[in-house]
Amino acid sequence: MRDRAVASPIEAVVFDFSGTLFRLEEDESWFETVTHSDGTPVDGHRAAELMRRMTAPMGEVVEFDEVNRHAWNNRDLDPALHRQAYLHVLRESGVTDRAQAESVYGRVIDPSCWTPYPDTAHVLSMLAGRAIPVAVLSNIAFDIRSAFDMLGVIDYVSEFVLSYEVGYVKPQPEIFFSAVRSLGVDPVRTLMVGDSEEADGAARAIGCSFALVDPIATGERPTALLDALASNGIR
Repeated sequence: MRDRAVASPIEAVVFDFSGTLFRLEEDESWFETVTHSDGTPVDGHRAAELMRRMTAPMGEVVEFDEVNRHAWNNRDLDPALHRQAYLHVLRESGVTDRAQAESVYGRVIDPSCWTPYPDTAHVLSMLAGRAIPVAVLSNIAFDIRSAFDMLGVIDYVSEFVLSYEVGYVKPQPEIFFSAVRSLGVDPVRTLMVGDSEEADGAARAIGCSFALVDPIATGERPTALLDALASNGIR
């Protein structure tokens, strides 16, 4: 999807991580020993809902008290608050056994559990071949670099701009400025690609172009990244 006509050639691309380059897709094995409070197993539909809640980019996904709302609102700035917030989400979603919740949470923060979209490696390689620098910008509280290393594409990413490392979160303009400054490019010559109009689309405020992709299952989205680049003049 093209956000607007591009006045200047794109010289750099900034990608979101979750729902854009990679997706956390539930594995049935993660939930084999996870039960609801009444002892009934978590079924596939409920597992998918838990994953949706764990990867929601914006908004509140369960009820929060004051302490846990603070943790949720600041989860991507502090690993300890991230853990507190997501264990609360799991508990409020029916995973009341602490050990079970810790097991699921451990998958969430394990980069090896994230699945790349089919065109992720190709897109990053293509941009590197065209000498177009890339940043990965994410609201996140754990290090995702190893996911790119395992895919064999870490050398194609010039900068990782992670909220817990830089102290800002999307949609704050400072995090987008941090990305374009790290790449040494003008925002008006930068394309932001992400799955959230509210969070990622805020890059427009500093002058970037924006392309929206759908955070659907990886198998259902084979070329969205390629299409986003092509619609902004990068083929």
